[in-house]
Amino acid sequence: MDKDKKSGFGKFTQGYTFKVLLLMVLVLLLLVPLSMIRSLVDERGRTAAGAEAAIMEAWGKELIAAGPIVIIPGMRTEEVRTKTEKEGEKIEQVRTPFTLAISPQSLDINAAFKTETRKRGIFSVPLFSGILTFKGVFDPAMAITELLPNEQIFLNQAELIISLSSQKGIRKINASTWNDEELFFKPGNRGYSLFQYGYDSSFASSGFWRSGADESIGGIYASLSRFENRAAAFDVSIDIQGGRYLRFLPLGQDTHAAVAADWGAPSFQGAYLPGESVIGDTDFSASWDVNYVSRDIPLFWKNYDEKRQYTGSLFGVDFFRAVNTYALNTRAVKYAVLFLIVPFLTLFLLEIFAKKRIHPVPYLLSGIGNAVFYLLLLSLSEQIPFYTAYLVAALAVTAMMTLYSRSLLPSWNKSWYMGLTVSISYILLYAVLNAESYALLIGSTGTFVVVALIMFLTRRLDWFREAGDDLIEEEGRSGSGE
Repeated sequence: MDKDKKSGFGKFTQGYTFKVLLLMVLVLLLLVPLSMIRSLVDERGRTAAGAEAAIMEAWGKELIAAGPIVIIPGMRTEEVRTKTEKEGEKIEQVRTPFTLAISPQSLDINAAFKTETRKRGIFSVPLFSGILTFKGVFDPAMAITELLPNEQIFLNQAELIISLSSQKGIRKINASTWNDEELFFKPGNRGYSLFQYGYDSSFASSGFWRSGADESIGGIYASLSRFENRAAAFDVSIDIQGGRYLRFLPLGQDTHAAVAADWGAPSFQGAYLPGESVIGDTDFSASWDVNYVSRDIPLFWKNYDEKRQYTGSLFGVDFFRAVNTYALNTRAVKYAVLFLIVPFLTLFLLEIFAKKRIHPVPYLLSGIGNAVFYLLLLSLSEQIPFYTAYLVAALAVTAMMTLYSRSLLPSWNKSWYMGLTVSISYILLYAVLNAESYALLIGSTGTFVVVALIMFLTRRLDWFREAGDDLIEEEGRSGSGE
């Protein structure tokens, strides 16, 4: 009885059903090294981000510019009546300071930059430097007209303020004028941070904040001692530097912005796309025109009612790198399970058609070999261009898998199919990595073809027979009597 049980179990373990179940277990086991490789990709990505952040910190961070605006201090006088039993009704004059902020009637922003790539070890970041100019006209008439009767402003204490994401990025202030009179700028934004700035390039919120909204935000300001209630022209020119991206806030009633740089891969971002853009192989130029009716920033405001935020009004350009090595590696590892199963199934089918049993250990080694591809891809892509690294890693693993299959099978007659299958798998993965918009379509179509092919090839397989038997019926015996 025990012998019969052992014999039955032995037959089961020799069958292909058991082999398929065992392969499923091996796939699950190989998820562990794949998870470790994915964690390594994330870790290397964080290391690269840290290196970039260190370069940016010394250079001047990303460039966000908002302004100029004119700030005028004022005083509001109110009568407060109080009643007491001893003194009766008492009238007091309460004076409350406020600030009137005025945006330009017209604003023309022009940025002309030269780019370079700085490295720290094997990591690099795109940087730019050049001249940033602000030209336009301020007309305070409407804002002053809207003052309440009990509000008074002090025009001789007016200041011109430009907020910048980094004080360190300012190289120098070129000759700048207000109504043809030279301006003398000082560092700081006088507590008026016109946006919130996060060094991770993501803006949780951004808008007008009073005093200390973000200590990292800098800027420049100049006194306008001769400010008058009439239109005045301004012209501010700054030698500035930054990296990765630049953003502007369309503060003018009519805002025109133009950006030009010797960078061939710009990515336009923010609330507004450029009305005109020319992108060449090594440079680009773009221009925006934004009217105040298309944004929610007021033409003027007082500090006591500046509660709104304006994240949606920032616009600009990213100095995009066409190949993001770590993003592509992450995407490749996401598809690793699919491309791990395909070599297993190929080896399984070769075992069937070659009528030679293959131990589970070669299956495990072939799975590890395919997992090593992603480790090779990561390490090589840090040293050479990604697609060159992909080609080298794919060729190396394909050659290894083909030669190993030849050692397991009696001849090249069947073993070359492994090289063909692995090559097609890597070509399909390459297509998925390049076609982000169609990645799901390509992946699902490829999976369907693989499943259909396996169903076709194993349609006559007797899963109850033992491995090594003649399990595939000949095509000529598929007559009507069967």
